[in-house]
Amino acid sequence: METIEISPKSALQKFFGFSKFKGHQEAIIKNLLAGNHSFVIMPTGGGKSLCYQLPALMMEGTAVVVSPLIALMKNQVDSIRTFGSDDSVAHFLNSSLSKAEILKVKKNIMEGRTKLLYVAPESLTKQENIDFLTTIKVSFFAIDEAHCISEWGHDFRPEYRKLRPMIDRVGENVPIIALTATATPKVQLDIQKNLGMQDATLFKASFNRDNLFYEVRPKRDVVKEIVRFIKTKQGKSGIVYCLSRKKVEELAEVLRVNGIKALPYHAGLDASTRAKHQDMFLMEDADVIVATIAFGMGIDKPDVRYVIHHDIPKSLESYYQETGRGGRDGGEGHCLAFYSYKDVEKLEKFLNGKHVSEIEIGKQLLHEIVSFAETSMCRRKYLLHYFGEGFKEEDCGKMCDNCRNPREKTEGKDEVALLLEAILETKEKHKPSHIVSILLGELTSDVRTYKHNKLEVFGKGSESTDRFWNAVVRQTLVAGLIRKDIETYGVLFVTDKGREFLENPTSFMVLREHDYEGDNSDDDEDIITSKGGGVGFDEQLFQMLKDLRKTIAKQKNVPPFVVFQDPSLEDMAVQYPINIKELNNITGVGPGKAERFGQPFVDLISRYVEENNIERPDDLVIRSVANKSAAKVQIIQNIDRRLPLEAIGKAQGKNVDEVITELETIVSSGTRVNINYVIEDLLDEDNQEEIFDYFMGADSDSIVDAYKEFDGAYSEEELRLMRIKFMSEIAN
Repeated sequence: METIEISPKSALQKFFGFSKFKGHQEAIIKNLLAGNHSFVIMPTGGGKSLCYQLPALMMEGTAVVVSPLIALMKNQVDSIRTFGSDDSVAHFLNSSLSKAEILKVKKNIMEGRTKLLYVAPESLTKQENIDFLTTIKVSFFAIDEAHCISEWGHDFRPEYRKLRPMIDRVGENVPIIALTATATPKVQLDIQKNLGMQDATLFKASFNRDNLFYEVRPKRDVVKEIVRFIKTKQGKSGIVYCLSRKKVEELAEVLRVNGIKALPYHAGLDASTRAKHQDMFLMEDADVIVATIAFGMGIDKPDVRYVIHHDIPKSLESYYQETGRGGRDGGEGHCLAFYSYKDVEKLEKFLNGKHVSEIEIGKQLLHEIVSFAETSMCRRKYLLHYFGEGFKEEDCGKMCDNCRNPREKTEGKDEVALLLEAILETKEKHKPSHIVSILLGELTSDVRTYKHNKLEVFGKGSESTDRFWNAVVRQTLVAGLIRKDIETYGVLFVTDKGREFLENPTSFMVLREHDYEGDNSDDDEDIITSKGGGVGFDEQLFQMLKDLRKTIAKQKNVPPFVVFQDPSLEDMAVQYPINIKELNNITGVGPGKAERFGQPFVDLISRYVEENNIERPDDLVIRSVANKSAAKVQIIQNIDRRLPLEAIGKAQGKNVDEVITELETIVSSGTRVNINYVIEDLLDEDNQEEIFDYFMGADSDSIVDAYKEFDGAYSEEELRLMRIKFMSEIAN
């Protein structure tokens, strides 16, 4: 099939039914048709794939498209086939095909029917495939997700670095088009050098996605926050990213029990389940996909209305690419990330054991995402600066949390000058952390080694905090007074603009940074909603519930704490549960307890809500997954098998004290356990009876009170075990 002699615009109408191109698309296609190398940096959703699909359909021969993911290839091939009548127009060649299928693909190519051949980089290294490609007319090579070439890219693949020699073996003068959605200036240079296409025409679209709203929140009560947020977007499509497969499964389950149509997606699921979940999301049979980063590459769903990061990603490129899956149609796109420094420390641990340069690169990329999360300046401006693009803060249009709720500013002219002096005095050879240590007057090992405690600037900034100085570094970077050298893992240099500032300092307003210290990464072994604790409860209702508890305790002839403990009543006075189903979500209340004691409580709350016109916080009443992790179920099963507590603990890496704590949790939520076999080895019948009688008449189940009552005659462990027996038999 020869090159089609029609204009790209006519071809666009003929093959895809579109009447006009987007952005640089037409210029890129003409450049490729002319036989020139092209390097395309175009944000997610900008229409990159059309830049090689259309010329492939127009040119003689077969275009070879290198793509990193089998799922992505399938998605692209299915997509291109929908525009034509002949399925053989596009094929993929990878490890998922049988020998018969590979023969069919090759036959279609030899017959000139296949215009696009998608291959994995690994497939190109196979001699038989290279031999085959030398026998056919290759129109051009398209390297998709080209950032995989660079060690500084967020998704480095070593096999991508071997592409150029393979291309040369197929045909020396074949044009190459490299495409990526995210490339910092450093990554851009790396790609061009590695592919030997420094002469390529560069097409770079703006990285600004002006319809996306960027927001970072501290990671407190993260599951509750996510459920609450999604409930405000009822019926809209969204993606939630988590770092681990386990978290993906747990969170998807929590969303489901809260009435949200959510599905998990990660590499641990079999291919058919992944494909099914992806299709259900695309066909709107599910509203939310909870995924690891395995999801999303090449998923062309235009109406994703929000992208949530449960965990902060490991680089700004990853963050940009993942958030870029929101609002591709130009409509609403809310990008919400939860940040805790604990997550960053976890990511740093993953780097351990890797090559030194890989560790340095990984840390540098992490430093950038931390800076983005903690900054108080316009997030859009910070992001675009990272990708080498200028932006005026006032153009954000309050489309990030920092512009919508500006932080206070302080005059920082003197501090900026001090920072610049410190960089120059240390001969522009050090990273931000070292410069900040010098300004704070900290005698670190590096400061001692370089004798930087002898410098004039040493300790001159000690009245401020390291948080403040890091803010000054970040804001001075974005203002262009200093630059960070990527090659040397983040060493700071003073720019010409910075030197001018030192000669003639002008006003420089520094924004106060966010303080995320002390934020809890909600990373419990079991996902359960955070309830009570810290939320102001309704004191009047709490008192009424206590009175009711006393009455019921008298009727049942049990101590009040057996009915419900104080934390449970406090939580009822926050959540206002008005039926047994909602009562199950309350701290320390399991199905058994709710069924046995709950009805009068929900009746009282229901009346109270009605009489006082209480607006119940529905968004707080979040269903939690039944709090029975595999570990807890195992403990219950092992108790039934009458195993010693030491053996139960050993199997789970716990000591006896921790096993008893687990048993207390299990029993307090209404599950009955029989630990008589443990107690009988410790206490005779009279002792057991004495402790049992004490708890029956006590005002509280406090172990401290019990210990005092018996004047230390029984150990803490014996009293705790007897309390478990008591609660199990009397309360459950």
